[in-house]
Amino acid sequence: PILYRQCAACHRPGGVALFSLLTYQDASKRAQLIATITSKRVMPPWLPTAPHFRDERRLSDAEIATLSKWAAGGAPAGILSAAPPPPRFPDGWQLGKPDLEAKMAVDFAVPAEGNDLYRCFVAPADIVQDHWVRAVDMRPGNPQVVHHAILFQDTSGTARKRDTGSGYDCFGTPGFLPARGLSGWTPGSLPYQAPSDMPELLHAHADLVLQVHYHPNGRAVTDRTAVALYFTNRKPTRQAQDIPLGSNRIDIPPGDGAYKVTDHFTLPVAVDAIGINPHAHYICKEMYGYAVLPNGTRRTLLRISDWNFNWQQQYMYAAPIRLPAGADIVMEFTYDNSAGNPRNPSHPPKRVVWGPSSTDEMAGLHIAVVPVDPDDADDLSAALWGKMIRATQGGGLRKQ
Repeated sequence: PILYRQCAACHRPGGVALFSLLTYQDASKRAQLIATITSKRVMPPWLPTAPHFRDERRLSDAEIATLSKWAAGGAPAGILSAAPPPPRFPDGWQLGKPDLEAKMAVDFAVPAEGNDLYRCFVAPADIVQDHWVRAVDMRPGNPQVVHHAILFQDTSGTARKRDTGSGYDCFGTPGFLPARGLSGWTPGSLPYQAPSDMPELLHAHADLVLQVHYHPNGRAVTDRTAVALYFTNRKPTRQAQDIPLGSNRIDIPPGDGAYKVTDHFTLPVAVDAIGINPHAHYICKEMYGYAVLPNGTRRTLLRISDWNFNWQQQYMYAAPIRLPAGADIVMEFTYDNSAGNPRNPSHPPKRVVWGPSSTDEMAGLHIAVVPVDPDDADDLSAALWGKMIRATQGGGLRKQ
């Protein structure tokens, strides 16, 4: 039951993992490996230690002890006839037949070696009317080289002009404005399902644009990522906004094991935080997001003590976190550019600056919030716009 609940979504035929764990025969021959990587909390890949989120892939101490005891005892079968049936997974999309399915127009050739590639592709789709999107699933054609993917909609026609057949280079934004994000995919992630009262608008005649981050793995392969969209007739009664915290003022000397960047934003209105999305590269070590309330108390929004570039994802809170007007939302990221960091890609360590390559670094923390009073939405938008202007002019970002 432990493996079925926390491992089978990836470790199954057709899953993104390298082997299946659906049968006793599959699991028993890897018993010691399972015991080792679960005791070190390498697997399941769940990075936050606080607060509580939806769909947590985290084993309890008792579950880890059970797996260790089972491996140490020779991985006995027990009474297999009394075991629960293995979970069933749909042959196609995880949420069943979609209302709209689209994929890259052609296979994209990923080279065996070289720098990471950030590539945008128009996924042809005939969208003749507005739709409200309740869920999105994404499926990479080759998950061994797709590090992550983001789905946008383009209402400007720009992406269509730039993609002449095999995509176009893009990094950060997909190269058009407004850049309306719909969903994203990382290894092991579940389909995105919007809150029932907050579906996303897919505009009529918009182009679906996939921004795919490829990480060459030593073999020349191809990829053709696909997406599935699920519609609803229910219109939204609330609208989420994004609080973007981050810094591009990153310049980490070799050997510095505790380099920190910070950013903050003071809420002009009361909000409910519903989700959070962190991003950094290999040498980031710790991530801390929190709110300092007007009375001086601190509320944790995200705590990751051992960041892993390979397992980033968006997190949705188990329950909304109410934050009052005047609360200061703070991001603190710490980087370890020392030889003692096993995830440092450079040996010996070298200077690391902000940039698009995986061997560069980034710092980003996006908090999805909903104003408690819908009439406050414009005030929040104005404050966020001011933060963006200050950031582009060199203010609003702090570095330590």
